[in-house]
Amino acid sequence: MFRHCVMFTWNDQITDEAKASISAGLNRLAELDSVRAYHHGPDAGVSEGNWDYVVVGDFESVDDYMNYADDPGHRSLITEKVAPYVDGRVAVQFEI
Repeated sequence: MFRHCVMFTWNDQITDEAKASISAGLNRLAELDSVRAYHHGPDAGVSEGNWDYVVVGDFESVDDYMNYADDPGHRSLITEKVAPYVDGRVAVQFEI
């Protein structure tokens, strides 16, 4: 199995409406055939200094992850909904 984790910090321009739109878009990505498990959400606010949002996706293989990464809906969500509000991004993929 292959896991993809990405965390974001948002810029000052993000709105509650934009956050809801991003969350809805991520929910649609969770339904892709290549996705085995998918979780996302805002930081719980328990510790200072955390990132604002996280996405964790599990895939059967690297090829399945690449299908997800290259999916037009995924690319569009990143370009149109996420990127305008990103102040910082960090990601890691690994075998589990």
